[in-house]
Amino acid sequence: MEAGGLGEVKTESVVCFTEEEPLVLESGATLGPVEVAYETYGELNGDGSNAVFVCHALTGDAHAAGHHGDSARRGWWDRLIGPGKPVDTDKFFVISPNLLGGCQGTTGPSSVNPASGERYGLEFPMFSVRDLNTVHRRLLEKLGVGRLHAALGGSLGGMQALQWAIDDPQAMELCAVVCASAELSAMNIAFSTVAREAIMRDPDFQGGRYHESGRGPNIGLAVARMMAHITYLSEESFAHKFGRARRIEGTEPGLGPDFEVEHYLHHQGASFLSRFDALTYLYLTRTMDYFTPFDEEGLDEALRGNPTEFLAISFSSDWRFAAPHSERIVSELKRRDLEASHIEIESPWGHDSFLLDVPEYHAALAKFLQRDAS
Repeated sequence: MEAGGLGEVKTESVVCFTEEEPLVLESGATLGPVEVAYETYGELNGDGSNAVFVCHALTGDAHAAGHHGDSARRGWWDRLIGPGKPVDTDKFFVISPNLLGGCQGTTGPSSVNPASGERYGLEFPMFSVRDLNTVHRRLLEKLGVGRLHAALGGSLGGMQALQWAIDDPQAMELCAVVCASAELSAMNIAFSTVAREAIMRDPDFQGGRYHESGRGPNIGLAVARMMAHITYLSEESFAHKFGRARRIEGTEPGLGPDFEVEHYLHHQGASFLSRFDALTYLYLTRTMDYFTPFDEEGLDEALRGNPTEFLAISFSSDWRFAAPHSERIVSELKRRDLEASHIEIESPWGHDSFLLDVPEYHAALAKFLQRDAS
């Protein structure tokens, strides 16, 4: 291992469902084969009690920690996962997969449909957060992992962890839900709507069949990313990073990018195109829109006696999923006599704080994961 973190890691893949034994989605639609990309860090102990499952956010992937050969380009949660870090790989066996519907090795709308020999495109069935967990439960079976010590995730990943703990009371000891929500507000749905419209109105979207032509909706996807990225930061962080600085001072006003913040957003949009697929963006944002885990009939009875301990973490400057979102989660759980707590962390970096070095956040997560750890 390299100082300060994990060394080189490898993304693996496994077929979790087949055409003969397909995945049955919550809608009743079936899907097979379903392949899942994943990474693991650390070692599973003898009694299998130290497994920690990491759920990624909207644009994440299986590569949460370590590197793939270039030590300067590390996984998206490398600050938290590794030896001596909050998710300590000297102590825990960490599983980090790509989601169903993803575009980084797990079956999604850009995968080939074996029935037609062509990519699914918009024929890929809609799926729910619960369906994401159905796939990942099968992955755990394939890996020989039973009950989890913990499941944790940020944003969409937090929603996934929450749904899993609600649906399966014996699945895990601990559940950490970081800057997430029990249901998207109208404002959050509006943000995703604009992003999807930017993609689908791009002439190169071609009804979702753009892979065949080799011309994808790059302009629309880049604009969607630029718009979303604004919501991941705070006004304070924008002011700190950019202020009103211009790339070249003294130039005449024009319509092209001039301010540093404009160049930053253009870079975010352009770099996103090399690692993400527009169809996955459409499907996963829609999955988030319909997430309402506490609205189901019979939930009070289903949650009775659930032994899972929950921690919700929010950040003071996160205006997408501000503290009331986490407070609602904890309130719903406590109303049903479950053990749950909420911590609001001071941070100026907005929603993206869950990816960054925020000492109080790291300490809180590390302390939570130590509970009943063997």
